[in-house]
Amino acid sequence: MLGVVHNVTSATRLFDVLPLLATDHRVEVIFACTGSSPFGRDVDPHLDRNRVHQVGWSELAERRVDLTISTSHGGPLHELDSPVVILPHGMGYNKYLSAETRKSENPVFGLAPEWLLSGGVPIASSLVFSHDEQVERLRDSCPAALDVAVVAGDPCFDRMLASAPLRRTYRDAFGLQPGQQLVFVSSTWGPESLYGTAPKLVRELRDELPLDEFAVAVALHPNIWAHHSPWQVEMWLDDCRRRGVVLVPPEEGWRAGLIASDLVVGDHGSVTFYGAALGKPTLLATWPEDAVDPASPVGMFIAAADRLTPRRPLGEQVRAAIERGRTHQEITRFTTSVPGEAARLLRAEFYRLLHLPEPEAPALTRVVPLPELSPRPPAVEIVRADLRIAEDQLSAALVRYTADVAPLPAGAGLMVSTGEPCSAQLELADIVVHDQPGDAHGWIADTLDAFPGAVLATMPVNGSTWVVGTRDAGFVEFTSAGGDGRVWSVVVLAWLREGRRVADFPALVRLQAGQAGSASLCRVASAEWSSPRSS
Repeated sequence: MLGVVHNVTSATRLFDVLPLLATDHRVEVIFACTGSSPFGRDVDPHLDRNRVHQVGWSELAERRVDLTISTSHGGPLHELDSPVVILPHGMGYNKYLSAETRKSENPVFGLAPEWLLSGGVPIASSLVFSHDEQVERLRDSCPAALDVAVVAGDPCFDRMLASAPLRRTYRDAFGLQPGQQLVFVSSTWGPESLYGTAPKLVRELRDELPLDEFAVAVALHPNIWAHHSPWQVEMWLDDCRRRGVVLVPPEEGWRAGLIASDLVVGDHGSVTFYGAALGKPTLLATWPEDAVDPASPVGMFIAAADRLTPRRPLGEQVRAAIERGRTHQEITRFTTSVPGEAARLLRAEFYRLLHLPEPEAPALTRVVPLPELSPRPPAVEIVRADLRIAEDQLSAALVRYTADVAPLPAGAGLMVSTGEPCSAQLELADIVVHDQPGDAHGWIADTLDAFPGAVLATMPVNGSTWVVGTRDAGFVEFTSAGGDGRVWSVVVLAWLREGRRVADFPALVRLQAGQAGSASLCRVASAEWSSPRSS
Protein backbone atom coordinates (compact mmCIF):
# COMPACT_ATOMS: atom_id res chain seq x y z
CA MET A 1 0.00 0.00 0.00
CA LEU A 2 1.25 3.48 -0.89
CA GLY A 3 0.88 6.67 1.13
CA VAL A 4 1.38 9.73 -1.07
CA VAL A 5 2.90 12.79 0.57
CA HIS A 6 2.47 16.24 -0.97
CA ASN A 7 3.71 18.48 1.84
CA VAL A 8 3.76 18.47 5.65
CA THR A 9 0.09 19.43 5.88
CA SER A 10 -1.00 16.50 3.76
CA ALA A 11 1.41 14.19 5.60
CA THR A 12 -0.14 14.96 8.98
CA ARG A 13 -3.58 14.07 7.65
CA LEU A 14 -2.18 10.92 6.06
CA PHE A 15 -0.90 9.80 9.45
CA ASP A 16 -4.42 10.27 10.82
CA VAL A 17 -5.79 7.50 8.59
CA LEU A 18 -2.90 5.10 7.95
CA PRO A 19 -3.15 3.43 11.39
CA LEU A 20 -6.50 2.05 10.21
CA LEU A 21 -4.47 -0.26 7.95
CA ALA A 22 -0.87 -0.21 9.09
CA THR A 23 -1.39 -2.41 12.17
CA ASP A 24 -2.56 -5.28 9.93
CA HIS A 25 0.25 -7.79 9.20
CA ARG A 26 -1.26 -8.38 5.77
CA VAL A 27 -0.54 -4.75 4.83
CA GLU A 28 2.79 -2.98 4.40
CA VAL A 29 2.84 0.78 3.83
CA ILE A 30 5.42 2.53 1.68
CA PHE A 31 5.68 6.28 1.16
CA ALA A 32 6.45 8.45 -1.84
CA CYS A 33 6.49 12.21 -2.29
CA THR A 34 5.09 13.77 -5.46
CA GLY A 35 7.58 16.65 -5.33
CA SER A 36 4.86 18.88 -6.75
CA SER A 37 4.34 21.21 -3.80
CA PRO A 38 6.19 24.54 -3.50
CA PHE A 39 6.09 23.91 0.26
CA GLY A 40 7.71 20.49 0.17
CA ARG A 41 11.15 21.29 1.58
CA ASP A 42 10.20 20.14 5.09
CA VAL A 43 8.76 16.80 3.94
CA ASP A 44 11.97 14.79 4.30
CA PRO A 45 12.70 15.93 7.88
CA HIS A 46 9.04 15.34 8.80
CA LEU A 47 9.07 11.79 7.47
CA ASP A 48 12.41 11.17 9.17
CA ARG A 49 10.90 12.24 12.49
CA ASN A 50 8.09 9.77 11.90
CA ARG A 51 10.71 7.07 11.13
CA VAL A 52 9.41 6.07 7.71
CA HIS A 53 11.33 5.42 4.51
CA GLN A 54 10.50 6.96 1.17
CA VAL A 55 10.44 5.35 -2.25
CA GLY A 56 11.33 7.51 -5.24
CA TRP A 57 8.37 8.27 -7.48
CA SER A 58 10.17 6.76 -10.46
CA GLU A 59 10.61 3.50 -8.54
CA LEU A 60 6.87 2.96 -8.11
CA ALA A 61 6.57 1.45 -11.58
CA GLU A 62 8.69 -1.46 -10.34
CA ARG A 63 6.81 -1.93 -7.05
CA ARG A 64 3.58 -3.78 -6.47
CA VAL A 65 1.03 -1.37 -5.03
CA ASP A 66 -2.47 -2.64 -4.25
CA LEU A 67 -3.89 0.65 -2.91
CA THR A 68 -2.81 4.29 -2.88
CA ILE A 69 -4.02 6.82 -0.31
CA SER A 70 -3.40 10.51 -0.93
CA THR A 71 -4.49 13.50 1.10
CA SER A 72 -3.96 15.90 -1.76
CA HIS A 73 -4.84 16.14 -5.46
CA GLY A 74 -1.35 17.35 -6.37
CA GLY A 75 1.17 15.39 -8.40
CA PRO A 76 0.90 12.73 -11.12
CA LEU A 77 -1.64 10.52 -9.34
CA HIS A 78 -3.08 9.57 -12.72
CA GLU A 79 0.11 7.63 -13.48
CA LEU A 80 -0.52 5.09 -10.74
CA ASP A 81 -1.91 1.66 -11.61
CA SER A 82 -3.46 0.90 -8.22
CA PRO A 83 -6.84 2.07 -6.91
CA VAL A 84 -6.44 5.61 -5.54
CA VAL A 85 -8.27 7.08 -2.55
CA ILE A 86 -8.09 10.87 -2.25
CA LEU A 87 -9.05 12.62 0.99
CA PRO A 88 -8.99 16.36 1.78
CA HIS A 89 -6.23 17.64 4.06
CA GLY A 90 -8.38 20.40 5.53
CA MET A 91 -12.02 21.01 6.37
CA GLY A 92 -13.44 19.99 3.01
CA TYR A 93 -12.98 22.11 -0.12
CA ASN A 94 -13.56 25.84 0.29
CA LYS A 95 -10.70 27.90 -1.15
CA TYR A 96 -9.96 29.18 -4.61
CA LEU A 97 -6.40 28.28 -5.51
CA SER A 98 -5.51 31.53 -7.28
CA ALA A 99 -6.77 35.00 -8.10
CA GLU A 100 -7.52 33.88 -11.65
CA THR A 101 -9.95 31.19 -10.55
CA ARG A 102 -11.77 33.68 -8.33
CA LYS A 103 -12.51 35.90 -11.30
CA SER A 104 -13.88 33.04 -13.40
CA GLU A 105 -16.75 30.65 -12.87
CA ASN A 106 -14.38 27.85 -11.86
CA PRO A 107 -15.15 25.86 -8.71
CA VAL A 108 -12.81 25.75 -5.74
CA PHE A 109 -9.68 23.63 -5.51
CA GLY A 110 -10.57 19.97 -5.12
CA LEU A 111 -13.92 20.21 -6.88
CA ALA A 112 -12.74 21.33 -10.33
CA PRO A 113 -12.48 18.88 -13.25
CA GLU A 114 -8.79 19.69 -13.82
CA TRP A 115 -8.01 18.25 -10.38
CA LEU A 116 -10.40 15.30 -10.51
CA LEU A 117 -10.25 13.95 -14.07
CA SER A 118 -7.61 12.65 -16.45
CA GLY A 119 -8.79 12.13 -20.02
CA GLY A 120 -12.34 12.68 -18.82
CA VAL A 121 -12.10 9.79 -16.34
CA PRO A 122 -11.89 10.20 -12.52
CA ILE A 123 -8.36 9.82 -11.20
CA ALA A 124 -9.61 8.50 -7.88
CA SER A 125 -11.30 5.19 -7.32
CA SER A 126 -12.77 6.74 -4.17
CA LEU A 127 -13.09 10.48 -3.68
CA VAL A 128 -13.70 10.98 0.02
CA PHE A 129 -15.84 13.83 1.35
CA SER A 130 -16.75 14.66 4.92
CA HIS A 131 -20.28 15.94 4.30
CA ASP A 132 -23.10 15.48 1.83
CA GLU A 133 -23.07 19.19 0.96
CA GLN A 134 -19.66 18.75 -0.69
CA VAL A 135 -21.11 16.06 -2.94
CA GLU A 136 -23.90 18.43 -3.94
CA ARG A 137 -21.33 21.04 -4.96
CA LEU A 138 -19.45 18.29 -6.83
CA ARG A 139 -22.65 17.54 -8.72
CA ASP A 140 -22.55 21.07 -10.13
CA SER A 141 -18.80 21.34 -10.68
CA CYS A 142 -17.75 17.90 -11.92
CA PRO A 143 -20.64 15.43 -12.39
CA ALA A 144 -18.26 12.95 -14.04
CA ALA A 145 -16.74 12.29 -10.61
CA LEU A 146 -20.00 11.63 -8.78
CA ASP A 147 -19.79 7.86 -9.16
CA VAL A 148 -16.59 7.69 -7.10
CA ALA A 149 -17.72 10.09 -4.36
CA VAL A 150 -17.79 8.60 -0.86
CA VAL A 151 -19.06 10.40 2.24
CA ALA A 152 -16.94 9.03 5.09
CA GLY A 153 -16.71 11.87 7.59
CA ASP A 154 -13.71 13.81 8.85
CA PRO A 155 -11.06 11.71 10.64
CA CYS A 156 -9.24 14.80 11.91
CA PHE A 157 -12.37 16.28 13.47
CA ASP A 158 -13.38 12.92 14.91
CA ARG A 159 -10.05 12.71 16.71
CA MET A 160 -10.69 16.11 18.26
CA LEU A 161 -14.20 15.08 19.32
CA ALA A 162 -12.78 11.94 20.91
CA SER A 163 -10.15 14.02 22.71
CA ALA A 164 -12.53 16.60 24.18
CA PRO A 165 -12.83 14.81 27.57
CA LEU A 166 -9.06 15.29 27.97
CA ARG A 167 -9.38 19.09 27.85
CA ARG A 168 -7.83 19.55 31.29
CA THR A 169 -4.85 17.44 30.22
CA TYR A 170 -4.25 19.58 27.13
CA ARG A 171 -4.69 22.78 29.15
CA ASP A 172 -1.98 21.58 31.54
CA ALA A 173 0.29 20.93 28.54
CA PHE A 174 -0.16 24.57 27.49
CA GLY A 175 0.85 25.67 30.99
CA LEU A 176 -2.52 27.14 31.94
CA GLN A 177 -2.99 28.12 35.56
CA PRO A 178 -6.31 27.97 37.43
CA GLY A 179 -8.57 30.81 36.32
CA GLN A 180 -6.68 31.49 33.06
CA GLN A 181 -8.44 31.46 29.71
CA LEU A 182 -6.60 30.46 26.54
CA VAL A 183 -6.76 32.68 23.46
CA PHE A 184 -5.68 30.48 20.56
CA VAL A 185 -4.51 32.38 17.47
CA SER A 186 -4.51 30.51 14.17
CA SER A 187 -3.29 31.60 10.76
CA THR A 188 -3.53 29.89 7.40
CA TRP A 189 -0.87 30.68 4.78
CA GLY A 190 -0.67 33.39 2.14
CA PRO A 191 -0.74 37.20 2.02
CA GLU A 192 -4.43 37.35 2.95
CA SER A 193 -3.99 35.20 6.05
CA LEU A 194 -4.02 36.51 9.63
CA TYR A 195 -0.24 36.41 9.87
CA GLY A 196 0.12 37.82 6.37
CA THR A 197 -2.03 40.86 7.13
CA ALA A 198 -1.50 41.40 10.88
CA PRO A 199 1.86 39.93 11.97
CA LYS A 200 1.89 42.06 15.15
CA LEU A 201 -1.54 40.92 16.35
CA VAL A 202 -0.24 38.09 18.54
CA ARG A 203 2.05 40.45 20.44
CA GLU A 204 -0.69 43.07 20.74
CA LEU A 205 -3.09 40.52 22.19
CA ARG A 206 -0.49 39.38 24.70
CA ASP A 207 0.34 42.97 25.74
CA GLU A 208 -3.31 43.99 26.25
CA LEU A 209 -4.54 40.90 28.12
CA PRO A 210 -3.70 40.49 31.84
CA LEU A 211 -1.31 37.58 32.38
CA ASP A 212 -3.25 35.98 35.21
CA GLU A 213 -6.51 36.04 33.26
CA PHE A 214 -5.35 35.01 29.79
CA ALA A 215 -2.74 32.82 28.12
CA VAL A 216 -2.03 33.21 24.40
CA ALA A 217 -0.88 30.54 21.93
CA VAL A 218 -0.26 30.81 18.20
CA ALA A 219 -0.35 28.15 15.48
CA LEU A 220 0.86 29.04 11.99
CA HIS A 221 0.12 26.91 8.93
CA PRO A 222 2.95 24.46 8.08
CA ASN A 223 3.35 26.16 4.69
CA ILE A 224 4.53 29.33 6.47
CA TRP A 225 7.22 27.36 8.29
CA ALA A 226 8.20 25.53 5.10
CA HIS A 227 8.41 28.63 2.93
CA HIS A 228 10.36 30.87 5.32
CA SER A 229 12.24 28.21 7.40
CA PRO A 230 11.60 27.30 11.06
CA TRP A 231 14.50 29.50 12.19
CA GLN A 232 13.06 32.58 10.49
CA VAL A 233 9.55 31.98 11.81
CA GLU A 234 10.89 31.55 15.34
CA MET A 235 12.87 34.78 14.98
CA TRP A 236 9.77 36.66 13.83
CA LEU A 237 7.91 35.28 16.84
CA ASP A 238 10.77 35.61 19.32
CA ASP A 239 9.33 38.78 20.83
CA CYS A 240 6.05 36.93 21.41
CA ARG A 241 7.84 33.97 22.96
CA ARG A 242 9.67 36.29 25.37
CA ARG A 243 6.24 37.58 26.38
CA GLY A 244 5.06 34.08 27.31
CA VAL A 245 3.18 33.25 24.10
CA VAL A 246 3.16 29.51 23.41
CA LEU A 247 4.43 28.67 19.91
CA VAL A 248 2.71 25.57 18.54
CA PRO A 249 4.89 23.36 16.29
CA PRO A 250 3.73 23.14 12.67
CA GLU A 251 3.16 19.38 12.62
CA GLU A 252 1.04 18.78 15.71
CA GLY A 253 -0.37 20.65 18.68
CA TRP A 254 -3.00 22.84 17.05
CA ARG A 255 -5.74 20.29 17.69
CA ALA A 256 -4.86 20.06 21.37
CA GLY A 257 -4.78 23.87 21.42
CA LEU A 258 -8.29 24.13 20.00
CA ILE A 259 -9.60 21.70 22.61
CA ALA A 260 -7.82 23.60 25.40
CA SER A 261 -8.89 27.04 24.18
CA ASP A 262 -11.57 29.44 25.38
CA LEU A 263 -11.47 31.64 22.28
CA VAL A 264 -10.10 31.19 18.75
CA VAL A 265 -8.81 34.20 16.82
CA GLY A 266 -8.24 33.31 13.19
CA ASP A 267 -9.01 33.71 9.53
CA HIS A 268 -10.48 31.74 6.61
CA GLY A 269 -8.35 28.66 7.31
CA SER A 270 -9.66 25.27 8.38
CA VAL A 271 -8.32 25.55 11.93
CA THR A 272 -10.56 28.51 12.76
CA PHE A 273 -13.58 26.67 11.38
CA TYR A 274 -12.69 23.54 13.34
CA GLY A 275 -12.52 25.66 16.50
CA ALA A 276 -16.06 26.92 15.94
CA ALA A 277 -17.19 23.36 15.15
CA LEU A 278 -15.82 22.30 18.55
CA GLY A 279 -18.04 24.91 20.17
CA LYS A 280 -15.38 27.59 20.69
CA PRO A 281 -16.23 31.29 20.34
CA THR A 282 -14.32 32.75 17.41
CA LEU A 283 -13.14 36.13 16.16
CA LEU A 284 -11.90 36.74 12.63
CA ALA A 285 -8.87 39.01 12.34
CA THR A 286 -9.07 38.91 8.55
CA TRP A 287 -11.85 37.76 6.26
CA PRO A 288 -10.97 37.71 2.53
CA GLU A 289 -14.41 36.88 1.22
CA ASP A 290 -13.22 36.48 -2.37
CA ALA A 291 -10.68 33.81 -1.36
CA VAL A 292 -13.35 31.20 -0.63
CA ASP A 293 -16.51 29.96 -2.28
CA PRO A 294 -19.35 31.89 -0.61
CA ALA A 295 -21.53 28.76 -0.88
CA SER A 296 -19.00 26.65 1.02
CA PRO A 297 -19.15 26.18 4.81
CA VAL A 298 -16.06 28.35 5.33
CA GLY A 299 -17.55 31.01 3.03
CA MET A 300 -20.76 31.06 5.04
CA PHE A 301 -18.78 31.09 8.27
CA ILE A 302 -16.62 34.11 7.45
CA ALA A 303 -19.74 35.98 6.32
CA ALA A 304 -21.37 35.38 9.70
CA ALA A 305 -18.53 35.32 12.22
CA ASP A 306 -17.67 38.18 14.56
CA ARG A 307 -14.78 40.45 13.60
CA LEU A 308 -11.76 41.59 15.60
CA THR A 309 -11.08 45.21 14.76
CA PRO A 310 -7.85 47.09 15.58
CA ARG A 311 -9.82 50.28 16.17
CA ARG A 312 -11.14 49.07 19.53
CA PRO A 313 -9.32 47.74 22.61
CA LEU A 314 -8.47 44.10 22.01
CA GLY A 315 -9.11 43.01 25.59
CA GLU A 316 -12.62 44.41 25.46
CA GLN A 317 -13.35 42.47 22.26
CA VAL A 318 -11.87 39.24 23.60
CA ARG A 319 -13.95 39.35 26.77
CA ALA A 320 -17.12 40.20 24.85
CA ALA A 321 -16.61 37.31 22.41
CA ILE A 322 -16.11 34.80 25.22
CA GLU A 323 -19.17 36.17 26.99
CA ARG A 324 -21.34 35.92 23.84
CA GLY A 325 -20.16 32.40 23.16
CA ARG A 326 -21.28 32.40 19.52
CA THR A 327 -20.22 29.21 17.71
CA HIS A 328 -22.39 29.23 14.57
CA GLN A 329 -23.49 25.63 14.89
CA GLU A 330 -25.96 26.20 12.05
CA ILE A 331 -22.91 26.46 9.76
CA THR A 332 -20.35 24.24 11.46
CA ARG A 333 -22.76 21.29 11.27
CA PHE A 334 -21.39 20.94 7.74
CA THR A 335 -18.06 19.71 9.15
CA THR A 336 -19.19 16.10 8.91
CA SER A 337 -22.35 14.19 8.05
CA VAL A 338 -21.26 11.25 10.21
CA PRO A 339 -19.56 12.51 13.38
CA GLY A 340 -17.51 9.84 15.10
CA GLU A 341 -17.85 7.41 12.19
CA ALA A 342 -14.86 8.28 9.95
CA ALA A 343 -12.59 5.49 11.22
CA ARG A 344 -15.24 2.83 10.62
CA LEU A 345 -16.28 4.11 7.20
CA LEU A 346 -12.77 4.76 5.90
CA ARG A 347 -11.43 1.40 7.00
CA ALA A 348 -14.32 -0.36 5.30
CA GLU A 349 -13.60 1.53 2.06
CA PHE A 350 -9.87 0.81 2.21
CA TYR A 351 -10.38 -2.92 2.68
CA ARG A 352 -13.03 -3.02 -0.04
CA LEU A 353 -10.48 -1.67 -2.49
CA LEU A 354 -7.81 -4.06 -1.19
CA HIS A 355 -10.20 -7.01 -1.64
CA LEU A 356 -9.41 -8.12 1.90
CA PRO A 357 -11.78 -8.88 4.78
CA GLU A 358 -11.65 -6.31 7.55
CA PRO A 359 -10.11 -7.23 10.91
CA GLU A 360 -12.63 -8.44 13.47
CA ALA A 361 -11.77 -5.73 15.99
CA PRO A 362 -13.66 -2.45 15.50
CA ALA A 363 -11.91 0.52 13.91
CA LEU A 364 -10.74 2.87 16.64
CA THR A 365 -10.54 6.65 16.75
CA ARG A 366 -7.35 7.74 18.45
CA VAL A 367 -7.17 10.84 20.63
CA VAL A 368 -4.77 13.55 19.52
CA PRO A 369 -1.32 13.39 21.13
CA LEU A 370 -0.12 15.65 23.88
CA PRO A 371 1.74 18.50 22.18
CA GLU A 372 5.47 18.92 22.68
CA LEU A 373 5.49 22.45 24.05
CA SER A 374 7.73 24.55 26.25
CA PRO A 375 5.47 27.12 27.90
CA ARG A 376 7.51 29.70 29.75
CA PRO A 377 6.73 32.82 31.78
CA PRO A 378 7.36 36.23 30.25
CA ALA A 379 10.84 37.66 30.56
CA VAL A 380 9.48 41.06 31.62
CA GLU A 381 6.25 41.94 33.43
CA ILE A 382 4.53 45.08 34.65
CA VAL A 383 3.20 44.17 38.09
CA ARG A 384 1.01 45.78 40.72
CA ALA A 385 -0.55 44.49 43.96
CA ASP A 386 -3.28 46.30 45.88
CA LEU A 387 -3.11 45.38 49.58
CA ARG A 388 -5.78 45.15 52.23
CA ILE A 389 -5.19 44.25 55.89
CA ALA A 390 -8.00 43.01 58.08
CA GLU A 391 -7.80 41.07 61.34
CA ASP A 392 -4.06 40.50 61.00
CA GLN A 393 -4.54 38.93 57.58
CA LEU A 394 -3.09 40.36 54.39
CA SER A 395 -5.06 40.18 51.16
CA ALA A 396 -3.57 41.22 47.84
CA ALA A 397 -5.17 41.76 44.43
CA LEU A 398 -2.56 41.23 41.72
CA VAL A 399 -2.46 42.52 38.16
CA ARG A 400 0.31 41.58 35.69
CA TYR A 401 0.95 42.46 32.06
CA THR A 402 3.80 41.76 29.69
CA ALA A 403 6.01 44.73 28.99
CA ASP A 404 9.15 46.21 27.58
CA VAL A 405 10.76 48.87 29.75
CA ALA A 406 9.48 52.06 31.38
CA PRO A 407 7.41 54.19 31.55
CA LEU A 408 5.32 52.24 34.02
CA PRO A 409 1.76 52.94 35.19
CA ALA A 410 1.44 54.61 38.59
CA GLY A 411 1.99 52.17 41.43
CA ALA A 412 3.42 49.45 39.18
CA GLY A 413 6.80 47.77 39.23
CA LEU A 414 8.96 46.01 36.68
CA MET A 415 9.63 42.32 37.26
CA VAL A 416 12.38 40.84 35.06
CA SER A 417 13.26 37.17 34.73
CA THR A 418 16.71 35.78 34.09
CA GLY A 419 15.20 33.91 31.13
CA GLU A 420 16.69 35.81 28.17
CA PRO A 421 15.81 39.43 28.94
CA CYS A 422 17.68 42.39 27.53
CA SER A 423 20.39 43.93 29.68
CA ALA A 424 18.56 47.27 29.75
CA GLN A 425 15.51 45.55 31.24
CA LEU A 426 17.57 43.99 34.01
CA GLU A 427 19.09 47.35 34.85
CA LEU A 428 15.61 48.85 35.27
CA ALA A 429 14.10 45.92 37.23
CA ASP A 430 12.42 46.44 40.57
CA ILE A 431 12.30 42.65 41.01
CA VAL A 432 14.70 40.13 39.49
CA VAL A 433 13.36 36.56 39.21
CA HIS A 434 15.12 33.25 38.72
CA ASP A 435 12.78 30.28 38.17
CA GLN A 436 15.16 27.37 38.84
CA PRO A 437 15.42 26.06 42.44
CA GLY A 438 18.74 26.42 44.17
CA ASP A 439 20.68 28.37 46.80
CA ALA A 440 18.16 31.17 47.08
CA HIS A 441 19.90 33.19 49.78
CA GLY A 442 23.25 33.24 48.02
CA TRP A 443 21.74 33.98 44.61
CA ILE A 444 19.62 36.82 45.99
CA ALA A 445 22.64 38.43 47.66
CA ASP A 446 24.76 38.26 44.51
CA THR A 447 21.95 39.46 42.28
CA LEU A 448 21.07 42.49 44.40
CA ASP A 449 24.78 43.41 44.47
CA ALA A 450 24.92 43.10 40.69
CA PHE A 451 21.82 45.26 40.06
CA PRO A 452 21.85 48.26 42.38
CA GLY A 453 18.49 49.48 41.08
CA ALA A 454 16.62 46.34 42.07
CA VAL A 455 14.54 46.38 45.25
CA LEU A 456 13.95 42.62 45.48
CA ALA A 457 15.18 39.33 44.07
CA THR A 458 13.34 36.03 44.28
CA MET A 459 13.82 32.36 43.45
CA PRO A 460 12.47 28.98 44.63
CA VAL A 461 14.26 26.60 46.95
CA ASN A 462 11.94 23.73 45.95
CA GLY A 463 8.61 23.12 44.25
CA SER A 464 6.51 24.80 46.95
CA THR A 465 8.71 27.41 48.68
CA TRP A 466 9.95 30.69 47.22
CA VAL A 467 12.30 33.14 48.90
CA VAL A 468 11.95 36.90 48.41
CA GLY A 469 15.01 38.84 49.48
CA THR A 470 15.52 42.54 50.15
CA ARG A 471 18.77 44.46 50.03
CA ASP A 472 19.14 45.04 53.78
CA ALA A 473 15.88 44.12 55.51
CA GLY A 474 15.95 40.34 55.42
CA PHE A 475 13.87 37.96 53.39
CA VAL A 476 10.47 36.28 53.39
CA GLU A 477 9.78 32.61 52.64
CA PHE A 478 6.45 31.81 50.99
CA THR A 479 5.10 28.26 51.06
CA SER A 480 2.06 27.48 48.91
CA ALA A 481 0.65 24.69 46.79
CA GLY A 482 1.03 25.23 43.04
CA GLY A 483 0.73 28.43 41.07
CA ASP A 484 3.41 30.85 39.95
CA GLY A 485 5.60 31.46 42.99
CA ARG A 486 7.14 34.62 41.55
CA VAL A 487 3.92 36.51 42.34
CA TRP A 488 4.68 36.68 46.05
CA SER A 489 7.51 39.10 45.41
CA VAL A 490 4.98 41.57 43.99
CA VAL A 491 3.14 41.52 47.34
CA VAL A 492 6.41 42.25 49.18
CA LEU A 493 7.17 45.13 46.79
CA ALA A 494 3.77 46.69 47.46
CA TRP A 495 4.25 46.18 51.21
CA LEU A 496 7.57 48.04 51.18
CA ARG A 497 6.22 50.85 49.00
CA GLU A 498 3.55 51.49 51.59
CA GLY A 499 6.37 52.22 54.05
CA ARG A 500 6.00 49.00 56.01
CA ARG A 501 8.82 46.90 57.47
CA VAL A 502 9.67 43.39 56.33
CA ALA A 503 9.83 42.38 59.98
CA ASP A 504 6.10 43.16 60.29
CA PHE A 505 5.07 41.01 57.31
CA PRO A 506 2.10 38.78 58.30
CA ALA A 507 2.23 35.01 58.57
CA LEU A 508 -0.57 34.44 56.03
CA VAL A 509 -1.25 36.10 52.69
CA ARG A 510 -4.27 35.57 50.49
CA LEU A 511 -3.78 36.48 46.86
CA GLN A 512 -6.30 37.13 44.11
CA ALA A 513 -4.82 37.02 40.60
CA GLY A 514 -7.39 37.20 37.85
CA GLN A 515 -10.10 34.63 38.56
CA ALA A 516 -7.86 32.46 40.75
CA GLY A 517 -7.20 32.78 44.44
CA SER A 518 -4.36 31.29 46.47
CA ALA A 519 -2.86 31.50 49.92
CA SER A 520 0.65 31.24 51.31
CA LEU A 521 2.19 30.73 54.71
CA CYS A 522 4.99 33.22 55.26
CA ARG A 523 8.10 33.23 57.42
CA VAL A 524 10.22 36.31 57.92
CA ALA A 525 13.97 35.87 58.50
CA SER A 526 16.58 38.39 59.53
CA ALA A 527 19.01 40.18 57.26
CA GLU A 528 22.03 38.57 58.92
CA TRP A 529 23.41 37.06 55.74
CA SER A 530 25.89 38.78 53.51
CA SER A 531 26.94 38.72 49.91
CA PRO A 532 30.10 36.76 49.13
CA ARG A 533 31.26 39.83 47.25
CA SER A 534 31.07 42.01 50.36
CA SER A 535 32.65 39.53 52.75
